[in-house]
Amino acid sequence: MSMNSAQIREKFLQFFADRGHQRVPSASMIPGNDPTLLFTNAGMVPFKDVFLGTDKRRYTRATSAQRCLRAGGKHNDLENVGYTARHHTFFEMLGNFSFGDYFKREAIQYAWHFLTEELQLPAEKLWVTVFTEDDEAYDIWVKEIGIPESRISRIGESDNFWSMGDTGPCGPCSEVFYDHGPEVWGGPPGTPEEDGDRYIEIWNLVFMQYNRQADGSFEPLPDPSIDTGMGLERIAAILQGVHSNYETDTFQALIHAAAKAVGVTDTESKSLRVIADHIRSCSFLIVDGVMPSNEGRGYVLRRIIRRAVRHGHLLGAKGAFFYQLVDELIQQMGDAYPELEQKRQVIEDALQREEQQFARTLERGLAILNEEIKTLQDTVIPGDVVFKLYDTYGFPVDLTADIAREQELTIDEPGFQQAMDQQRQRAQQSSQFGVDYNSQLKSSQQSKFLGYSDDQGQAAIVELFKEGQPVEQLATGEEGIVVLSETPFYAESGGQVGDTGKLVANGGEFFVTDTQYIGKAIAHHGKATTTLTLNDTVEALVDAERRNNIRRNHSATHLLHAALRNLLGDHVNQKGSLVEADRMRFDFSHFEPLTQQQITQLEQEVNTQIRANIVLDTELMSIDQAKAAGAMALFGEKYDEQVRVVTMGDFSMELCGGTHVRETGDIGLFRIINETGIASGVRRLEVMTGAAAINYTQTQQQLLNQLAAEFKTDTESVPEKVAQLQAKNKELERQKEQLQQKLAQQAGGGLISQATEINGVKAIIAELEDADPKALRGLVDDLKNQLSSGIVLLATSQANKVSLIAGVTKDLTARVKAGDLVNQAANVVGGKGGGRPDMAQAGGSNPEHLSEALATATTWLEQTLNS
Repeated sequence: MSMNSAQIREKFLQFFADRGHQRVPSASMIPGNDPTLLFTNAGMVPFKDVFLGTDKRRYTRATSAQRCLRAGGKHNDLENVGYTARHHTFFEMLGNFSFGDYFKREAIQYAWHFLTEELQLPAEKLWVTVFTEDDEAYDIWVKEIGIPESRISRIGESDNFWSMGDTGPCGPCSEVFYDHGPEVWGGPPGTPEEDGDRYIEIWNLVFMQYNRQADGSFEPLPDPSIDTGMGLERIAAILQGVHSNYETDTFQALIHAAAKAVGVTDTESKSLRVIADHIRSCSFLIVDGVMPSNEGRGYVLRRIIRRAVRHGHLLGAKGAFFYQLVDELIQQMGDAYPELEQKRQVIEDALQREEQQFARTLERGLAILNEEIKTLQDTVIPGDVVFKLYDTYGFPVDLTADIAREQELTIDEPGFQQAMDQQRQRAQQSSQFGVDYNSQLKSSQQSKFLGYSDDQGQAAIVELFKEGQPVEQLATGEEGIVVLSETPFYAESGGQVGDTGKLVANGGEFFVTDTQYIGKAIAHHGKATTTLTLNDTVEALVDAERRNNIRRNHSATHLLHAALRNLLGDHVNQKGSLVEADRMRFDFSHFEPLTQQQITQLEQEVNTQIRANIVLDTELMSIDQAKAAGAMALFGEKYDEQVRVVTMGDFSMELCGGTHVRETGDIGLFRIINETGIASGVRRLEVMTGAAAINYTQTQQQLLNQLAAEFKTDTESVPEKVAQLQAKNKELERQKEQLQQKLAQQAGGGLISQATEINGVKAIIAELEDADPKALRGLVDDLKNQLSSGIVLLATSQANKVSLIAGVTKDLTARVKAGDLVNQAANVVGGKGGGRPDMAQAGGSNPEHLSEALATATTWLEQTLNS
């Protein structure tokens, strides 16, 4: 029976749905319940907590087509992808699961029925394995299913016993293999020839029946369960009568699209296989919120993109091509995964930007790597070269290894690691490590925070600290820390700075300069102008004006976050913030700088919400309730069971423990004053609100008015006047260069007559006084043309700076390289240079040695041409 991949997927899911299984959509490839996994690498990962009993579902049977990735960490198939018939980064795992419902008999019967009746695979083509000690499964296969004993293999623990870890749920496996026939080399599982391609595993049935203890013993599980997995790509290859997964319908469509995009006709290329595989993994990672970066999952994505792009370049691709394959991927898989179409623009933009960035990296890195390879004395690329490519040019280490392998070379990995370790040591030595004062303090108190509703209040002193040590009293003039039983002062957390103000007691004051947490105690840092003693009652007064400015900025971060996601897409997530009184900054995930138009749109959107004067609503609820309600939470942040949810109409809902305005209108005005990148895939916005934003706007207007006055025009015409001035400046620069070129030509006019012959080769080596260094290049080209065949070295000096340029006509570059010649002179004047064999430049910082430098170059040239 021949079916395409989409039909197989649907047939599998419907088969089990008809038998009481809940159809569960594919989970994200970013595991939500297992911090030990980089990616979802098997169909059972989303159900791990169900098997452990910590997650209760309303169903006891399930079936899914789970998207999986193996390209990082322990499960990494990246290097084999494209070079074997069945290795992929991205693959779909078809599975059926029982959570304490049915067990071995039903699982085996379902598998056999689906394979032989639904898919109509010949029974004689199927081979089965069971765990060596699993007589129960063996008997079911032989006595109930009717598999001949000659087609059953008993396999040991290494292949046929599954476990979730060193301890926990585990159990024997039973695998189903397909026999491709005697024309393909290989033997049945368990034989010395099992690594051949004749017998291919298509389905694995895991019988989860034990709980492995720390001492290695096994206890029977009270509710034995079933976990199965069948690779969609493998079964598609069998049903479509091909031997390689890359010959199936989905991959063939992607391979042909890749061939068209890079401009080749040979669709058998392994590079096209790599590209076809990688467009799937990259697109789905971006769908799941991963963006290219230099760490974690983002780095894995970057590696996969760059590997695909480099294989495109090997095929001769010109310009960006990889992102163009998203359309074909949606054609093939969009019905099963509609999120591909929903995130189309995000995927294409992220891929195209990364591709363009890598093109620049690739060009620089390949040129350096190829030069290094030419000079190798053996087959190993030194570790310091690999490190230089990585550290200076951003060239991935695995890419260097990939290129080396293609040229039958290796890289010095220990040498690279040594260079990396030395860099880390240098970084640590140059860092300034401050002492965290609070880390020295311990408090058993838990302060009650009153600041959501009040800026002042009365409370008792429950702890005092001086120089990091607990004391019973702080004297007049001493600095220290005061802990109150309850306080309106906000302690720094969640990006919001701590409050300042004063504590009033005993006819004096304690001026609070900062507020921090010590454990769960709120610590007021400052200086006393009166004596404070434990158990004294104080009046706590927050600097209300400063607090209100912080409130404005904090509420503005929520509006900005929502506006960013509305404008740019759901891939935007908060990566950090700093909320101060005079301004705030907001870091977020995005792959390119914002345009001025986008910044204007953000300002307009946020200010619209401010003018709407939305009343803020705050509510305490459980973390599960908050997430179910749609509240935004910071990725990776640890929250208590009870969380505070801040809602601004239907525009924003976030988990937040900070202080906020009562209505959005209290923010007043919102202005973005700066946008910049702070890391790969992370942008930063700096913002002002309220009076600060008004002052900023007025200052900008004053500057614009001053410019208009200088140009003797109105403010609306300033951009036009600036453009006119720039154009005039550019024209004057052009005229200046033309004059300098003419002066240089005049100065060099007599140089032809000064040409000497060295072993039959015409050579001009001269210093030009007060010549423009930029004009020397054109002059050298002119002299080379006039000589027809010859060598030129010109020099000039200005302001303690030497400029050298050498030119060699094409017919002489085999004997003399311009770079070698220019460096002979550069070494004497304290510089170095480089370039092409026919043209090279250098600089230097010792013009007093210029005459000596030219003489040295002349001597070297004579020796070289006479040798």
